[in-house]
Amino acid sequence: MNARIVSINISDKKGVRKKVVGSAFLKKNYGIESDAHASDQWHRQISLLALESIKKMQDMGLDVGPGDFAENITTEGIDLPALPVGTKIVIGQNIVVEVSQIGKVCHNRCAIYYQAGDCVMPKEGIFATVLIGGTVMKGDKIRIVLP
Repeated sequence: MNARIVSINISDKKGVRKKVVGSAFLKKNYGIESDAHASDQWHRQISLLALESIKKMQDMGLDVGPGDFAENITTEGIDLPALPVGTKIVIGQNIVVEVSQIGKVCHNRCAIYYQAGDCVMPKEGIFATVLIGGTVMKGDKIRIVLP
């Protein structure tokens, strides 16, 4: 299977599920314009989570989908947590992001954790900085460039 973007998700506040949008602009050294997590002040400009990870939670009986884990980009066909920090991800023709962190510490248990007793984002989500910006769209192909 070819790796691709299955969903783009944004929110105007932190700590909430993100809404699905058809496309978004990734701004260099910032993140997704109009998303609450975007900032030029830190290394977690965008977040990515694989559809395969979301399906694990669905298999536990949860009614969840893309954006529900507050990820900006939902992918398919890539083992995201296996990518080392420094990996470049090329999206579409020329957007380039660089993996800056694998997983995160979940200080506050989210609603999904309380429903299922677990959450995939802290273990399987990744974060990246935007090296070359552009418009990302659902269906865009993804290519991995290892460091």
